Amino acid sequence: MNEAYLNKSIILFDGECNFCNASIQFVLNHEKKSELFFSSLQSNTGKEIQDYFGIKNSESVILIENNKLFIKSTAALRITKYLRGGFPLLYIFIIIPTFIRNVIYDYIAKKRYKWFGKTDTCMVPNDQIKHRFI
Repeated sequence: MNEAYLNKSIILFDGECNFCNASIQFVLNHEKKSELFFSSLQSNTGKEIQDYFGIKNSESVILIENNKLFIKSTAALRITKYLRGGFPLLYIFIIIPTFIRNVIYDYIAKKRYKWFGKTDTCMVPNDQIKHRFI
């Protein structure tokens, strides 16, 4: 993996999913600090990171923090800690066992295309945030 990505907090997301793209926009608009980096699962960088961590065919949001991998509901809850306002309080749900949290996560993930649609192209970041998409 490119050493430039090491020790960065990176969110890998489904670039074809409208819900996922909206979620990334939400994170960008509510971050405390501009410390997260982003890559679609379908991009070369996203594939390189997945290969590095041995991930095959992921359809889950992935968070890399301090070279540690977090997926599904754990990734989503950890992402809330980067947000302003009351959103970090959602991290309290981490106390719910992972297998229970992931049942809910998997249900939403399974229905996301039906509910929110799918796009043929990833979002194009503007010049102000382009450097955060790797």
